[in-house]
Amino acid sequence: MINKQKYLDKINSATTAAELESVRIEILGRQGLLNQLFSDIKNQPNPKEYGQELNQLKKELENLIKSKNFESTKLQSNKKLGLPTVALAKVGHLHPITITERQLNEVFRKLGFSIYNGPEIVSAEYNFKRLNVPENHPAMDMQDTLYIQEPDYLLRTQTSTIESYLLQQESQNLPIRAAFPGSVFRNEKVNRSNHFVFHQYQAVVVDKNVTMKDLIGTMDLMFKALYGPEVVVRYRCKYYPEVEPGVGPDMQCFSCHGKGCVLCKYAGWIEMGGSGMIHPKVLRMAGIDPNIYSGFAFGMGLDRWTMAQKNITDIRTLMGGNLAYKPNEL
Repeated sequence: MINKQKYLDKINSATTAAELESVRIEILGRQGLLNQLFSDIKNQPNPKEYGQELNQLKKELENLIKSKNFESTKLQSNKKLGLPTVALAKVGHLHPITITERQLNEVFRKLGFSIYNGPEIVSAEYNFKRLNVPENHPAMDMQDTLYIQEPDYLLRTQTSTIESYLLQQESQNLPIRAAFPGSVFRNEKVNRSNHFVFHQYQAVVVDKNVTMKDLIGTMDLMFKALYGPEVVVRYRCKYYPEVEPGVGPDMQCFSCHGKGCVLCKYAGWIEMGGSGMIHPKVLRMAGIDPNIYSGFAFGMGLDRWTMAQKNITDIRTLMGGNLAYKPNEL
C-alpha cells in the first residue's frame, strides 16, 4: 500500500509559496518521489491496480497544491486592509516539447510502462554495435556523428542508445516495458524540418509472444491519444539495423492535409519515426534468448510530434529564443 498521508502531510506543512514549490518538486518533479513509485510498477504483484492508485494519488496531490495559493491569500489580505497591491510578474509556461513529452509519459504510464532516462555522452559500442550497426556503417561517419573523442565517445545520435543500456541492465528482470524521451545530436543541415539538436521518444517492450500486432496497436493508440481518433497514419516497410522487420509510421501532413507543401517536401506525408521487432542479434548481445523472448521498439521524432500538435511549421522555432512567438503566428 502507498502511504498517501505522508505526501499529504508534506504539502500541508508548507507555510510559504517557496516552501510549497520546494515540496512540489520533491514530490512531483521529474526525479521526485512519485516518479520513483511509478518506476517501480513492474515490481508490484498487481501492476494495474498499483498504477491506478498512483494516478489517483497524483491527481489528489496536484489539486491540493493548487488549492494552497499563498500569493492569492496575501493579495486578498492586503485588499481587506486597504493596502496597495502589486501586480505579479507574468508567469512563464512549459516548452511545447515538454508538454508533448509529459502527455506521452502519461499515456505510457497508464499502459504500465516505466519512464527511463540515460546519458547523452555515450560509447560507440552502445550507440552502434549493440544496435546491430556494422563497424563501417554510414551512420558512423563524421558527417552524421558528433564525436567527443573519435572513435570511442560521442553525443548519442538516437534514443535507441538508452535501449541498448536498458536491455543489458534488465536482461535478468524480464519482462521489460519502458519509455524514454531525450535529446539527440547529429551533424545535420538546419532547415524548416531538420535540426542538429532534436528530440526523440523511445519505447521498448520485451516479453514472451510479443508480435507486430502489439507494436502497431501501441503506436495507433499513441497517435490517437495525441491527435484524436480522426488522425490519418500509414505504415511502410523500412530497414533499420536494430529491428527485423522494420516499420516506418507516416502521418498525413498537418499543414497541407496531404496535398503537398514545403514542410512535407510535397509528399503529403511526414515521417514520424522508426520502429520494428527487435533484431535477434540485439537481444543476444544483451544476454536475452530470442528463442524465448521477443520484443518491439520504436523511436519517434518528438519535435515533429510537437509541431503537428501545436501547428508549428518550422522546427527552428522550437530551439529559438524569440519569446514573441505566438501559436497563430508560427
